[in-house]
Amino acid sequence: MRATIPSKWTRTIVVCSKCSKRVGGGFGPKKRASLAKALREWLDQPRGRRASVGIVESGCLKLCPKGRVVAFDAAQPNEWHLVKPGTAMKDVARALE
Repeated sequence: MRATIPSKWTRTIVVCSKCSKRVGGGFGPKKRASLAKALREWLDQPRGRRASVGIVESGCLKLCPKGRVVAFDAAQPNEWHLVKPGTAMKDVARALE
């Protein structure tokens, strides 16, 4: 059995899945996708360890802002972003970099 598995991830973005469900989408070109899915599509990333950026949906982060989705870069865990549905993906990606 292997002890490790290689990955191409250079950074990890964590998105609260509960917040995403509560706002009911609102991201992407048609404003229907979740934040994680819209980021993955905008960054043109495949799922899994082949991607250069890992976008992970977590359980509840216990912040629960109304009408926003919590997201942060795992390399900078001291700065969480509250993303409003309808925000342009280039602005979200820039903030999370």
